[in-house]
Amino acid sequence: MARTNFDQLLQAGCHFGHLRRKWNPAMAPYIFMERNGIHIIDLHKTVAMTDTAAEALKQIAKSGKKILFVATKKQAKDIVAEKAASVNMPYVNERWAGGMLTNFPTIRKAIKKMTNIDKMMADGTFSNLSKRELLQISRQRAKLEKNLGSIADLTRLPSALFVIDVAKEHIAIAEAQRLGIPVFAICDTNSDPNKVNFPIPANDDAKDSINAILGACCQAIAEGLEERKAEKADEKAAAEQAEEAAEGKKRAGRARKAEAEAAAE
Repeated sequence: MARTNFDQLLQAGCHFGHLRRKWNPAMAPYIFMERNGIHIIDLHKTVAMTDTAAEALKQIAKSGKKILFVATKKQAKDIVAEKAASVNMPYVNERWAGGMLTNFPTIRKAIKKMTNIDKMMADGTFSNLSKRELLQISRQRAKLEKNLGSIADLTRLPSALFVIDVAKEHIAIAEAQRLGIPVFAICDTNSDPNKVNFPIPANDDAKDSINAILGACCQAIAEGLEERKAEKADEKAAAEQAEEAAEGKKRAGRARKAEAEAAAE
């Protein structure tokens, strides 16, 4: 069953591309026509490629791996924060810090610094600091929270990136490519789909369009997480049954041994 359909995407405005003069020729296979100087995206291909990307994301989530969402453009920031948080995935929606992937250990140190400041707040260390020191540390904590708070739980490199606007997030994509991390992306007509592993041709400027594509992909991720949870529950139940069976065999063995000893007497 398709996760999206033509009418849903049409209503969300996913078919509107950029002006012809701004197009990237690599997007030609995904363009249906031109109208009033604006390229129109083929939504049949959008549906198919959204489903392909969603299925791949589902399998990544099912395996217990993390997907990092990246969207620093104004239209997408809040949507990405909401959708990523709903499936407990990390996201970057303020500024991509250069080296966030290629220099991940340094980023982890910055996150650890933020954690240490939180510990200072909790254990009362702050009460021994001067007002100036307190202000400086508080500002530092706020800055770290703004840029790195959403990836505080990311203890290892993500297994995939989901990007809104290939051109704007080119640094993140370049880092992912360097590390061999697959990239999923909404590609507008001014994008180069060859730079990502799972391109989804669609309008990356309209909020409704971004929401429609992300909604389908995050729903797939949620399904993957649920299936993983169910599999773990089944494994636990099977292990408990095996343990009970083994214990039953031990009890039966002890009973037979006791009977044999009683018969011998």
